[in-house]
Amino acid sequence: MAGRVESDKRDGLGWIVFDHPERRNAITADMWDAIPRVAADLDSDPDVRVIVMRGAGDVAFVSGADISEFEEQRIGPSAQAYDDRNARAFAALVAIRKPLIAGVHGFCVGGGCAIALCADLRYAADDAVFAIPAARLGLGYSAGGIEMLVRTVGLPAAKEIFFTARRFDAEEARHFGLVNRVLPKAELDPEVEKIARQIAANAPLALASAKLAMSQLALEPARRDGKAIAETIRSCYESDDYTEGVRAFLEKRPPRFRGR
Repeated sequence: MAGRVESDKRDGLGWIVFDHPERRNAITADMWDAIPRVAADLDSDPDVRVIVMRGAGDVAFVSGADISEFEEQRIGPSAQAYDDRNARAFAALVAIRKPLIAGVHGFCVGGGCAIALCADLRYAADDAVFAIPAARLGLGYSAGGIEMLVRTVGLPAAKEIFFTARRFDAEEARHFGLVNRVLPKAELDPEVEKIARQIAANAPLALASAKLAMSQLALEPARRDGKAIAETIRSCYESDDYTEGVRAFLEKRPPRFRGR
């Protein structure tokens, strides 16, 4: 199979690696299908506290969906089935309860940009190049993908990105609010891992509660699940980790959180 979605687990961190370097890590149909499986495995593992996404090699994060498949798999009646694959992949990434980080280097285009938008935090190397070229392909872009873009960068910037279909660099992405920070390329991976480990040292239930609350509060009031937010907050107060966190603070020592 050309192209793979690989996963790794090391010392509390999980990694999702898009590995298709001969096509700048373009995502094939099989890779779209693999994303939900990989995401679910890492999310369900209690030893994984934070998940990081990156592209294999040093040329691209993800250069988009593999256009070489479009004439067979994304045309006419089959287009909807292909788009359903995309939607399942994006939904699986968004549904991850743990903090999800994207470390973006090189090309982050089209579907790659959409994958990055699924992350909670995005850090870019100074060589990163972004674009959503759907309008140049005549491609109908999903409402869910446009909603994520609008929610992240705001309506005026989303219109410019989508309507012009142009490429823009990492600093402009930061200006749009698409990435949290721009780093020299050599520093991207170690800095992303450092941030991931800082997050992983915190209480897993508190992180999951905050992620859920922020995701819900980003929605229109009528779509929010206030009961779910309240339930996660209650679970934090009733957890062993809350007791440990308070005790560690009073004893002036690092807490040892166990996620329960």
